[in-house]
Amino acid sequence: MHLFFVLIKNDINLNIMKKISFLSAMLAVIFALYTYNTKSQTIVDEQTTSQQTNNIPAKDSTKIQVALLLDTSNSMDGLIDQAKSRLWDIVNTLTTLKYKGVTPSIEISLYEYGNDGLSKAENFIRQVTPMNNDLDLLSEKLFALRTNGGLEYCGAVIQRAVSDIDWGTQESDMKLIYIAGNEEFNQGGVSYKESVAAALGKGIYVNTIYCGNRELGISELWQDGATRGEGKYFNIDSDAKIRYIVTPYDDRIDACNTILNNTYIGYGVLAEERTANQAAQDSNAGSISKENKVSRAISKSKAVYKNDSWDLVDKYEKDKNAIKNLKESEMPKEYKGKSKVEIEAIVKEKQAERSKIQSEISELAKQRQAYIDAEMKKTDTDTGADDLGKAINSSIIAFSKTKGYEIAE
Repeated sequence: MHLFFVLIKNDINLNIMKKISFLSAMLAVIFALYTYNTKSQTIVDEQTTSQQTNNIPAKDSTKIQVALLLDTSNSMDGLIDQAKSRLWDIVNTLTTLKYKGVTPSIEISLYEYGNDGLSKAENFIRQVTPMNNDLDLLSEKLFALRTNGGLEYCGAVIQRAVSDIDWGTQESDMKLIYIAGNEEFNQGGVSYKESVAAALGKGIYVNTIYCGNRELGISELWQDGATRGEGKYFNIDSDAKIRYIVTPYDDRIDACNTILNNTYIGYGVLAEERTANQAAQDSNAGSISKENKVSRAISKSKAVYKNDSWDLVDKYEKDKNAIKNLKESEMPKEYKGKSKVEIEAIVKEKQAERSKIQSEISELAKQRQAYIDAEMKKTDTDTGADDLGKAINSSIIAFSKTKGYEIAE
């Protein structure tokens, strides 16, 4: 009998131990799964944060978007020349604007219309550059424009700009269309009234610039287009030459531009092409006048002049892991054989050089503008007449105030 109870007791103890072992194993599995999920989520969170910080621009960042629609029919050579002469002044005006203390993203798109060399099926319209922040590309394409007589369909080109472009959707975004040309505003099969209404529906203001007599522009409905678009109506003498004031600061700013160019480190497949294009656009600006080249140099000293698609310094500023992630085939040619640690040290050195020279250009630009303002008052150089650049600049300032932007000194 005693042996029977001992056997029962041993059997009970064995069952209890098996149950304890089973429960322990289950707890171990649950703990392991919890730990794995936690680590996995941490990795995902870290990757997401890294992407948000380094690679993906904030979707809610404020934008200033400008679409330039230029008539390139035979009579518009003067208009294109004014656009070339005033491009960098317009960019510099845009860079003075801030929204709640932050410099907004600046994007510009260029269209040509009214040119017989363009497709009739496309209403003689071409998007020359999409809406983006590549200022060198914009300059390159602008200087490549050629005039050729044609039919100017204002309603159609406004419609294209409204539908083609990826316009911002934030309440703080400032979205502007500038259409410049002559002839009747209501030519073609697309109603300018409907196109302008569609623009307003997206919060885009339509501004019109008539190349000719003010009253004739009004009779040809250019003012009505601006009124319906809640924009500004201007008339300009498109054949007038832009007058510049030479300042004591121009030579030094031009020299600083050369130093600035030496801080760029090309990488990837675009390196040679874009480095050459940067120099080419310096030359294009200089072909208009030395003062125009100086205006471009001032634009290049601003935060809006970014080239992270081909310049390793800009890329590194945007993404601190850029050099670590650089493929061997993308390495700058001049640094082949160097370690990534060595390249990072060089990039940081160029970054410091660039910041220093940009600051100098910025200070010189302020002194230069003060000198120009004083000379204009002394010589009464400002006749009050608008050219393409003055028309666009004055309206940008006016619109910025209604949108709550601040103008930096």
